[in-house]
Amino acid sequence: MLCILFAVLPMLSACGIYSFTGTSIQPDVKTVTINYFEYKALKVNPTLSNDLTEALKDQFRKLTRLEQVDMDGDLEITGEVTGYEVRATAVTANEVAAQNRLTVSVKISFENKKYPEDNLEQSFSAYEDYDSMQSLESVEATLCEEIVKKLIEDIFNATVAQW
Repeated sequence: MLCILFAVLPMLSACGIYSFTGTSIQPDVKTVTINYFEYKALKVNPTLSNDLTEALKDQFRKLTRLEQVDMDGDLEITGEVTGYEVRATAVTANEVAAQNRLTVSVKISFENKKYPEDNLEQSFSAYEDYDSMQSLESVEATLCEEIVKKLIEDIFNATVAQW
């Protein structure tokens, strides 16, 4: 069994488009440009754009072999925060919100300059619920951290993992 694994492993890496991180990046794609996420939502969160941008850069740094460049990467990702809202999700018998949901929506544009058939524009959203007895300000940082993780995973999978 071990012999089979050692025989198959070089073939998987030789084809160049499979990796154990789940990415399917062609071997001639060497660089990525991740542009700053613009903030276009009505309700303001002053750190969210930066948090999303840096988290996406970290994800690419950790899970790909791509060099990050400021301009003209083989891959280019541009994004914007399009929504940031809180809504009641559970209402008590007294018609009072028992739970609230913070939802963040982003729209991304992904350009693969070497393989344009992989280009895409897509919107993503993620949310976290919290007890309405807590103020948004008291839980916002923790909620946003979890939401950013979900969004980054979805964006990464849609662009280079192609799931």
